[in-house]
Amino acid sequence: MISLTSPIETRAHRWPAGPKLAGLCLATALLFALPSLPLQLAAFAIIALLYLLPGLRFAKAGAKALRPLWPIALVLALWHGLTADWAEGARIVLRFTTAVALANLVTMTTRLADMLDTLHWLTRPLAALGVNTRAGELAIALTIRFTPILAQKGQMLAQSWRARSAKRANWHLVLPLGILALDDAEHVAEALRARGGVNPAPPSASKGGDPTNGT
Repeated sequence: MISLTSPIETRAHRWPAGPKLAGLCLATALLFALPSLPLQLAAFAIIALLYLLPGLRFAKAGAKALRPLWPIALVLALWHGLTADWAEGARIVLRFTTAVALANLVTMTTRLADMLDTLHWLTRPLAALGVNTRAGELAIALTIRFTPILAQKGQMLAQSWRARSAKRANWHLVLPLGILALDDAEHVAEALRARGGVNPAPPSASKGGDPTNGT
């Protein structure tokens, strides 16, 4: 598995994960409150500047991570073009792109372990009520970890298809990619079962002894 944290060190890498995630939530809410297209453009320009501040290599890595967004942005733009509402379409595309770019920026400058520690702190009241929060924390961690891996495997499948056929792959890759995802999920499930699953360890296990045999 790979990490989404950028190896290029920035000042934001040293900031606590909690305030960064809180700022992300606040900034996303403000994006939806911006009423006009010029303000959305200004917000997009600010995020682009934040990507450029650590250097061109960092900005290129961030842009590469955002590349899968263009089909969604294209569909949104075409739909609003068909309804003759280009201004609204431009606002939605800019808002969507800026919000995802900001979230990606936080991900690139925050270690996954720090994010999970923040999530664990936020769910501590639920754990005190007896709710098993470990399953949710683990699901978020696996989603963040495996999303780029599945994307990479999809690219490898597409390259293999192009090497064997002049036709575009399109939907033909859905089934093999789904099989690969299921296979990975099975391996992860086996690894989790070998380590005790997602249920918290019983108090007796955490003490290192079995209360029934006096150890």
